[in-house]
Order: sequence, then structure tokens, then C-alpha cells
Amino acid sequence: MNNATRQGPAPLAGIKVLDLSKILAGPYATMSLGDLGAEVTKIEHPDGGDPTRAWGPPFVGDDAAYYLAINRGKKSVTVDLKSDEGQAVIHRMLAESDIVVENFKPGSGLQKIFDYRALSERHPHLIVLHISAFGDEGPLRDEPGYDILAQAAGGLMSLTGEPGGAPVKAGFAMGDLGAGLFGTIGILAALHERSRTGRGQYVTTSLYECQLALHVNWATSYFATRERPVAMGSAHLNLVPYQAFPASDGHFVVAVGNDTQWGQLCRAIGRDDLGADPRFLHNRDRVDNRDALEKELSSVFVTASVEYWCSQLNAHAVPVSPILHLDEIYEHPHTAALGMVETVQHPSIGPLEQVASPISFGGVRPTMASAPPELGADTDEVMAKFSEDRHL
Repeated sequence: MNNATRQGPAPLAGIKVLDLSKILAGPYATMSLGDLGAEVTKIEHPDGGDPTRAWGPPFVGDDAAYYLAINRGKKSVTVDLKSDEGQAVIHRMLAESDIVVENFKPGSGLQKIFDYRALSERHPHLIVLHISAFGDEGPLRDEPGYDILAQAAGGLMSLTGEPGGAPVKAGFAMGDLGAGLFGTIGILAALHERSRTGRGQYVTTSLYECQLALHVNWATSYFATRERPVAMGSAHLNLVPYQAFPASDGHFVVAVGNDTQWGQLCRAIGRDDLGADPRFLHNRDRVDNRDALEKELSSVFVTASVEYWCSQLNAHAVPVSPILHLDEIYEHPHTAALGMVETVQHPSIGPLEQVASPISFGGVRPTMASAPPELGADTDEVMAKFSEDRHL
């Protein structure tokens, strides 16, 4: 394993995590814990390891870029979890672990083998995070756990895309990532509880539940009206204007959050008449007349460039942004100033760029502990520590 010298904050130093998960939600949660200083050991099947190692192209070295994105700061140990020997090793590791993360399919053989009730009796200190696709109860509990299915069943695809257009999934895997983030919140809460009680906890979440939790204003607006919401493109359900507009050479985003900003926008574009128009006077009026207002603004914005309008609106304190592509973002001076792209040394690839943890402590960002591990890179080291002979 490539061990870098950690110099940044490590608030979870001393916490040991056993990662029995694969694909995205679980590994994203354990990587987040590793970024915060926890010691993470990733358990992989000897035959190919985590499936995301093969989710390419692109590949960097032997592994897909997908795998490299979500597995830094971990050790890799290959174990057959269905074998008696493998299970014995895992239990020895669990005895010294604080947290275990798994995404075994509900009702599967592995979930029964590592049932929390049995684990709790044997390892009462242990915090277990179980991530599933649709939860352990209900008619969908046995459905496959893919992000796009969660986005479809959980409502995100019905709200994403242009009005009247085909359903579109979000550009990010918001089903998996949402579960990884909520799962991490649950783990941190359980750690705090254990500091008071001395006992572990069984934490569960699912891609489906997390999609519903992220509906926020969509949900409460539906509860208030019982009207089915539909995709609105880049527009906002409750604020107008708050969307992308076409300029002469591309698109940019305007985000008017209050009536003061609306007046500033009207002055910036030389249309004080719109600010005085009773159809657009207050946000509730603009929401009611969004189509008419969008038509008026689009006819103005299309007359000049993205750069011009961003400069003009900025000068009048109107929230505005160009729509940047990833190459522009990673080369942007603001990204550099924040230090959001770091390089970690991989044992066979060499320097490997990674997006850093978005959390800072006292203004200092946690340091990446190590590169994503090669398959089984730490098996010999860990097995030597947890072998049967050593525990006789």
C-alpha cells in the first residue's frame, strides 16, 4: 500500500473501518471516513475484486477511472466471504473494528451470514452501516440496486429534463451518492452515541429513501397542492427568474432570490418597465407569470454574449454564472485557490489526480492518506495479523 504522510486534520484518527461494500454508495461512505482520518480496510473478492475496477474505459493502469474515484485511503484485502476460513478472518477483524459498511442484498446469503443481531451479540461495540437499494421492507425490497433505478423509482428522473421531453437522469449518481452521504451521517451519529453508551448500533439507509429525503421543497409543494410536479428544465419551482437563459453564444444562469435582486436585474438590462409591471412585481407574481417573463428576458439576453451578461449582472449584484464544463472547472483559478484537486502517488500509475475532500477544519483540508489500492495489495500484511495461528 502506498502510504502518504498525513499532515492535515484527521478527526477520525484511531477509528477502524471494515468495508465489505462494493460499487459506489458504500465505498463513497468509507472513502469519506478515510479522508477524515479513519483507517479503512476494503475487503474484495479474490476473483476481480470490486466490480468498478472493470467499469471502463477509461482505465488508468489496470483499474478503471471509476474505481479510482472512490477508493483512496484504503487497504485492499482479498477474502472469500462465503468460505469458513474467510468468515473466521473477518470476525477477527471485526473484533478490532469500530465500523463495518456493507451493501449485501436483503435476504441474501451474505446478509444472513453477517446478520446484525448475531454481530451485535458477538461484537457489541460494532457500528454496522447497511445500505440497500429500496430498504429491507416493502414490495420493492428485492429489486436490483442500480442508481438509475433509484432515480427512476424515487422521482428524480420525473423532475429532470426539459418540459414535455424524455425523462433524464441526473448527471451525478445521486441515488448512490445520496445514500453514501446519509449513511456517513448515520455512522457519525452512532459513533457519538457509542461514546456515551459503549454500545454499537445498526444503521440502515437505502438509495430509495435518500431520494425521497432529497425532494425537500418538491415534496412539501406537492403535499400543499396535491398537484403532480413535472420537469421544468433549469427553472425553479418556487423562484422566478432562477434558470438558464440563452445568450448569443451559449447559455448562462441567473438566480434571483428576492425582489431587490429582481429590481437590480431590470436596471442591469435596461428594462425598468419589467420591474414596474404588476405581473412581475413580486416573486409570487413572477411565479404565476413565469412563461411571459421568460419570453421577455430571453429576447433581451439573446442579443449579447455570455461574458457580457455575466459582467453586466455582476456589476449590479445580480447572482449569475456561466455554465462551465469540467475542463474549465478543473483549470479555474478558484478551484486552484481552494486546493480542490490534489495529487496522490500510486505505486504503479505514479502521480494520480483526485478531487479532494470538500470539508475543512480550522481552514485546513484533510490530506489524502494514500492512493486507491491495487487489488489485494495488503492481503499478506493483514492476513499475517489476523491468521488463525496468531489467534490460537
